[in-house]
Amino acid sequence: MNKLKSILGGLGLCLVVAVGIAAWTVLPWPALLVIAVLFALWMLLLRTGRQASSVTGVGISTLPQRIGSSSVVVIGIAGVVAVLVSLLAMGTGYQQTLSMSGSADSAIVVRGGSDSEVSSVLDNASTTVIAQAAGVARDAAGKPIASPELVVAANLPLSDGSGDEGSVQMRGIGDEAWAVRPEVKIVAGRKFKPGLRELVVGKGAQNQFAGLTPGHDIKLGNQAWTVVGVFESGSAMDSELWADANVVADTYRRGSSRTSVFVRLTNAAAFDTFKAALAGDPRLQVDATTTLDYFRKQSEGVTKAITIIGIVVGVIMGIGAVFGALNTMFATVATRAREIATLRAIGFRGLPVVVAVMLETMLLALLGGIIGGLLAWLVFNGYSASTLAQGTVGTVNFKLAVTPALLWTGLKWALAIGFVGGLFPAVRAARLPVTTALREL
Repeated sequence: MNKLKSILGGLGLCLVVAVGIAAWTVLPWPALLVIAVLFALWMLLLRTGRQASSVTGVGISTLPQRIGSSSVVVIGIAGVVAVLVSLLAMGTGYQQTLSMSGSADSAIVVRGGSDSEVSSVLDNASTTVIAQAAGVARDAAGKPIASPELVVAANLPLSDGSGDEGSVQMRGIGDEAWAVRPEVKIVAGRKFKPGLRELVVGKGAQNQFAGLTPGHDIKLGNQAWTVVGVFESGSAMDSELWADANVVADTYRRGSSRTSVFVRLTNAAAFDTFKAALAGDPRLQVDATTTLDYFRKQSEGVTKAITIIGIVVGVIMGIGAVFGALNTMFATVATRAREIATLRAIGFRGLPVVVAVMLETMLLALLGGIIGGLLAWLVFNGYSASTLAQGTVGTVNFKLAVTPALLWTGLKWALAIGFVGGLFPAVRAARLPVTTALREL
């Protein structure tokens, strides 16, 4: 019977752990704040709460005497949070970079059924029709602000001196591209001249690849090209090379075809009109998307992969941190057995003891979470990185972003680890037979 009771009790604890962690990860922060306020009121107003507060105060006051064992919990959880937040910061930074590449008042048109620019082909007649569609903004001369563009992949030596090559996205554009993207600015040198093998390079590409400085020649498509300028946009475009579309098409034997058409809309609300005009034209078989949605969709795969990797690594490291917390708190309960038994003997109930041990553990976990989040922010926030070449958006340079939301996620993980690591030792302390504990030396 006792064995069955023990098994059922263990299953009950496991259920409490599962429900507690699920609620902790799902509940929004306002709900968690309400719970924290209610808990504080319980500790202030009710007898059992005041008992829990007293026992917690005694335990916290002895932490300096247990600095070695307590630091195991803090350091272990700090490591988990630092690694988790840093990995998730990669996905967040990548997503932010691609999101800044688009806007709600501009659109991209590709061949129907194409997932990205590189898998799309549009003939010259289609690009002309697209530029004349309803909803497209026009410049002072009445010309549509539409940019037929050609995207190809090229290889260049990396700037790390290893001798290895990396893939870079080369974009063939016309004068309209600068009007479609007014945020793109030349920061060094000048724009390329139409009809010449000249190109301007994004600042991110310049940092990643060798030889991309104004005045230098590089080899692309078996032809020599001259770098004449550097541009900056603060988006994924900074990872590209730009050149005259006709010259790029001749070099890579693409004829008069283009991969996409970027257009500036009269306003964000004009997109529906623009899309309907394209869908209703029997000469076209194309898909239109706002550039904001297009680049956001392009970032989903990489962001999801990085998030999964981060969570898997975090879980593995978290399990280790949980065992570290369990060992530390079980040892703490064992050394304080007589103290806890004395409190029980003079009228303290089991619940205050459970709460006290768990609060002590979660306090250590909170400290570890703050340290880990701070380390991740100091070391990795704004750190430059780049993706491997892909079929959708090519190599993209971006900066890791340790956002408040990620820091909050790290703290939630820290407290969840503290919850699991403190629950079982807390229950053991509450169940400790008073007479047995008082006899222990």
